[in-house]
Amino acid sequence: MKRSRLLLLSLISSLLVILVSLFQWDLVDMITEFLMLPVWLCVYAFFIIITVWTLIHLFKNRKWQPFVIQLITVTLWFFFPFNQVNLDLNFKIHQDKREEVTAKIENGVIKPNVSDSPSLIQLPKGYTQLSKGGGDILVETKGKTKSILFFTYRGMLDNFSGFVYDPNDHKPSKGDFDGDFKQIEKVHKNWYYVSSY
Repeated sequence: MKRSRLLLLSLISSLLVILVSLFQWDLVDMITEFLMLPVWLCVYAFFIIITVWTLIHLFKNRKWQPFVIQLITVTLWFFFPFNQVNLDLNFKIHQDKREEVTAKIENGVIKPNVSDSPSLIQLPKGYTQLSKGGGDILVETKGKTKSILFFTYRGMLDNFSGFVYDPNDHKPSKGDFDGDFKQIEKVHKNWYYVSSY
């Protein structure tokens, strides 16, 4: 009974670590970074406690399964690209709707609608899930071309990341959208992932 309980706790703690690692930025968007801190602390503390318990159990009883589960989870946590998988899913799931929005902006159907910011658009109700942090997007105008930023993470000040659409497929400049981009990667024709911190 004790062994099966430890095996179950090992599976639960590992599953929690994997789920939090995969969906951490979605959770941050829902509950904010400040409330996410206790979640991270609880999940990782629980995992560490169970890992120590499985290690003790391994030496005392020579039962290796719970410890192996913890070891596999640690290996995944260090080497599996959870954030990249989450970003890839986000891009693929929302690409068509984001392209609908960009077409509506280019055609003048959707216009900047936030009074104190001429480059900010609060997306209509059916599109708010396309941009984290409240459903706002940024429009950067260069001549007649409009680049559009959909947030994947909207931190404070210039700490943000997201997908930029450029109709001419021009790579965003380092200082676009009042950011200081440390990462700019092409993800699809006319689409770039950017990160400013």
